[in-house]
Amino acid sequence: MTSLGNSTGSAGGENFQFTVRSPERGEAAGPLVFATARRARAAGLAALRAARSALVIDCAALGPTDSAGLAVLLDWLAEARQAGCHLRFEHLPEDLLRLAHISAVDGLLQQGV
Repeated sequence: MTSLGNSTGSAGGENFQFTVRSPERGEAAGPLVFATARRARAAGLAALRAARSALVIDCAALGPTDSAGLAVLLDWLAEARQAGCHLRFEHLPEDLLRLAHISAVDGLLQQGV
């Protein structure tokens, strides 16, 4: 198990963390907001590069997510598609899905690539 990114700067001092459980599984935890987006993006991209041909990211432990956080998830999907890697998210929080619905990308998040 490897932690690929601690990103600080969110309200309340919480950190975003991306933990690699295996080459095919990861977990995103904590707030995924503007203050944590840059490091979160880098951690997810590192996990994608390490994945063999598929990656599942468990999002059950995600905290608050804003439009910057949504952009990070969409970027991970785009990078996975470009690399020929299958990416799927599990347990997406309802507030994130509502934000994605407003942007008309909820189906993409739920389907993966």
